[in-house]
Parts: sequence; structure tokens; C-alpha cells
Amino acid sequence: MPERVLSRPDAERLIGGILAAMDELAGVLEAETGHLREGRLREGLSTQARKAELAGAYARGLEEVKANAVALARFAPEALARLRAAHARFAETVAANQTVLATARAVSEGLIRDVSTEVDRVARPQGYAPGGAPAPRLPRATPLVVAKSL
Repeated sequence: MPERVLSRPDAERLIGGILAAMDELAGVLEAETGHLREGRLREGLSTQARKAELAGAYARGLEEVKANAVALARFAPEALARLRAAHARFAETVAANQTVLATARAVSEGLIRDVSTEVDRVARPQGYAPGGAPAPRLPRATPLVVAKSL
């Protein structure tokens, strides 16, 4: 159940909490983005638990803001304007992070596909069967197994 905002101090406290969670989450996302851009996947993905915790706090805060939108506009319109501006900057940080994550995922999938193709090519018989026909393709003897977790 969202907390009700009944005064200016309540409004300031709610918005201040959301801004703090948003700032900390933005810092985590920026660090993750930097590590992934540099190819340091292990470091980039090491803060998943903290990121999930902060994202949850941020989402709960936004639900409280929605539930108290009228009171916030009445008691602390300038704080609400600060929150809107901060949210716009935060959206840019999230977009950059999502772009880098999608790129890293695409590169990883491409590498796995290339390794699989090469393993298959090496396992394929190189030669001809009697009568000059290409040698029959044999089923893969060893499957390629990939763990998706780092």
C-alpha cells in the first residue's frame, strides 16, 4: 500500500528518496555500461543484485508518486519538476545501457554461432564417396554446449 502524502515534508521526503535511488541506480548503470563497452563482462555484470534492488526501490517509488500525484503537485510542485527533469536524464542513461547490453548480446551470439559453424565444418568429412559424390554428412558426434551464465 503506497504511503499517503499529507504535507510538504512528506512530499519532499518521497521525492528525495526516489531521487536518491535514481541517482544510485544511474551510477550503477553507468559503471556497468563502461565495463561492457571495454569488454569487461564479468565486472560489468557483477552488480546485478544491487541493480535489481535499486530498480525495485525506484519502481516502488514511482508507484507512490503516481498514487500521490495530486498531493505532490499541490504540496511540492518544484520538487516534482526536479523529479521530472531527473527522470528525463535517467531515461538517457537507461537507453545507453540498453544499447550496450544489446550490442554485447549480439556480439556474444555471433561468436557462439561462428564457433558452432567452425566445429561443424571441422567435423564434416572432407572428401568424396565412391562414384565422385560428396561424402555423406554424418550426424554431429559432439554437440556444442554453452553456459549462458557468466
